[in-house]
Amino acid sequence: MSSTAVRTRGRFRGGAGLGLVAWLAGIVFFLPIAWMALTSFHSETDAATNPPSFAAALTLDGYREFFGAGGGASPWPALINSAVASVASTLLVLLLALPAAYALSIRPVKRWTDVLFFFLSTKMLPVVAGLLPIYLFAKNAGLLDNIWLLVLLYTSMNLPIAVWMMQSFLAEVPVAVIEAARIDGARLPTVLARVVAPIALPGIAATALICFIFSWNELLFARVLTGVVAETAPVFLTGFITSQGLFLAKVCAASLVISLPVLAAGFAAQDKLVQGLSLGAVK
Repeated sequence: MSSTAVRTRGRFRGGAGLGLVAWLAGIVFFLPIAWMALTSFHSETDAATNPPSFAAALTLDGYREFFGAGGGASPWPALINSAVASVASTLLVLLLALPAAYALSIRPVKRWTDVLFFFLSTKMLPVVAGLLPIYLFAKNAGLLDNIWLLVLLYTSMNLPIAVWMMQSFLAEVPVAVIEAARIDGARLPTVLARVVAPIALPGIAATALICFIFSWNELLFARVLTGVVAETAPVFLTGFITSQGLFLAKVCAASLVISLPVLAAGFAAQDKLVQGLSLGAVK
């Protein structure tokens, strides 16, 4: 057998092995979601059995209770609050991060690497450390239980990561294209909107998706700073956990419903996410 055939067979075996590992990893990550989905369609009695019963009868009682059929609170205000806070903060992050990343990549300032490190260092502060000052500020400013306070907080929390990510994406934009647009008389807003944004669209989509997920899943600030009016979906979910009674099927149903927007957004933008995260990986 020739050396070329041996190398080809070795690469084939290596690729098959990596593919098998990838499938196993995917199954491991998918199993908890599948288990949660299956449990959500069981009655509370069947969901609490140990060992679990795979052949138990399926029912929609958990979803009915989640949507308030049993006289409980409606989840729609909390879902709408989460949608408003996540979408609005993500849009604000993109509007602020795009020109900042442009200045750090295409028109870099002096010691721009230090600037990026400073942005990232703001994420090193434990969230709990800033919780009390923010609570006192919100209380004195009359902003407790206000959804727009969460929008500002989520924007400030996600902005450093967005600038860091988009800087690497915008570094791939050809400078010649931008210079040609400037020669034609395009100003900075036009350059950003019509030249830079379309070229870096996969990276922008990946950044937006990550910021949306972070905002949608945030619990600590929403738990402390909101009450009834601005309650978000994760805070609403914690209300299903009690020390008395069976609640596993209802919690699984609520968790699945609250996870659906993030799963749907990730599925819809998966091609842009892969393209965006791979930008700048290969020079």
